[in-house]
Amino acid sequence: MDAISTNTETLSVQITYLKQQRRPARQAPPRPPCITALMRAEAPPVHFYRYLFNRVGEPHKWVSRRYMLDDMLASIIHDPDVYIYVPYYKGVPCGFSEIDARPSEHPKGKVEIKFLGLMPEVHRLGIGRWFFHNVVDLAWSLDPTEVLIETCTADHPAALPLYQKFGFTPYDIGRGVIEWRG
Repeated sequence: MDAISTNTETLSVQITYLKQQRRPARQAPPRPPCITALMRAEAPPVHFYRYLFNRVGEPHKWVSRRYMLDDMLASIIHDPDVYIYVPYYKGVPCGFSEIDARPSEHPKGKVEIKFLGLMPEVHRLGIGRWFFHNVVDLAWSLDPTEVLIETCTADHPAALPLYQKFGFTPYDIGRGVIEWRG
């Protein structure tokens, strides 16, 4: 019998849950000169979604979709109430965001920015604020009662301050455990 060696890293995190109860009246940050497009990926192939999720999430130990079976993942990302947006830097995908507006997951007209991030090689190029502004605007274009987002202490350290700068307010704090299998 072959044994598969797996090194599991366990990480305790603090999770901050935030909400925005009205569409912000912020002026859009200027489009970074290096951005070539922001496109919706409608019902993307699972392998493409995994590429985006792993490239953006690996430095922060994102696991919620990493180990999910393909058919289960496809049922989520192919749902018409799940919106995946991809920014392109010089014609190449450089991040992604997922807005979950499924009524079964978010009753009472709420939507959640489920994932948002950039690939490490484009950090500090002025893309983050522009991308986040557009994602928040896209979430509000679905006409929700409020927009939710969460972040944890394993995420990029700029995430929480950015969300708060854009008018999201914390409404709860929790603890979580990440079991990272690399």
